[in-house]
Amino acid sequence: MKKLRILIADDHGLVRRGTRAVLRSRHGWSVVGEAANGREALEKTIKLKPDVAILDISMPELDGVEATRQILEAVPNTKVLVLTMHESDQLVRRALAAGARGYLLKSDLTECLAKAVKAIADGKRFLTPKVSEIVLDGFLGTRSEHRQGERRGTRTTPREMEIVRLLADGKSNKEIATQLGITVRTVETHRAKIMLKLDLHSLADLIHYAIRQGLHKTVGSAQSAESE
Repeated sequence: MKKLRILIADDHGLVRRGTRAVLRSRHGWSVVGEAANGREALEKTIKLKPDVAILDISMPELDGVEATRQILEAVPNTKVLVLTMHESDQLVRRALAAGARGYLLKSDLTECLAKAVKAIADGKRFLTPKVSEIVLDGFLGTRSEHRQGERRGTRTTPREMEIVRLLADGKSNKEIATQLGITVRTVETHRAKIMLKLDLHSLADLIHYAIRQGLHKTVGSAQSAESE
C-alpha cells in the first residue's frame, strides 16, 4: 500500500483523535502533524509538506476554505480533504472551488475516511453519495429560483445582490447605507424591490436565499436588520 504522510486540522481534540485512530489502522500511513486552527494548519503544512491535509471548515483564525486556498498556493502538491459536520451545498462548492479534492461529513468518518484519503491521494475526487445529493439539491433549487425570476421578467442588479449579502450578514439598513455611501431610504427601496423580485416575504426568507446563493459571510443574528 502506498505510503502517505497526513496532517489533521480540527479545533476539537476528540475529532483529531478519532481521525488519527482510523488512519493509523492503514499500513504505511502516518499522521505527521496536527493543528487546532486554520493558521496552524497552514504553517504546519508548509513546514511538513504532507501528502494529504484533512481540514475542518469551522476553525478559529482561518476557516477551512481559506486555509485550503492558502495551503495549495504554498504547497501545491498537498491534497486537501475537507472533513466537516456542515451539510451545505454552498460550502461544498466553495471548498472544491478553493482546491479541495474531497468533502466528507464527520458522520461518515469511520466508514469513508480511509476511502476518501486513498482516492484523493491517487489524484481522484471524493464525495459521498450524501454530499453529492446535497450539491444536486442545491443546484436544482438555484435553477428553480432563476427560472422563477426569468418568468417574472426581472433580474437582480449587482447592487441589490450586495444588499442581500449585507442583510444576510446581519447589517441594519443604517449600517448598509453607511457602508455603501447611500441613504437609508435608498436601502429600504432596494430591499423592497429585492423582496418583490425574488418573491420573498420575510428577512428569514431572504437570509435563506443568500445562504443558497453563497452570498453570506456569516449567518449570525439579523435582528437589527429585521427591526428596521
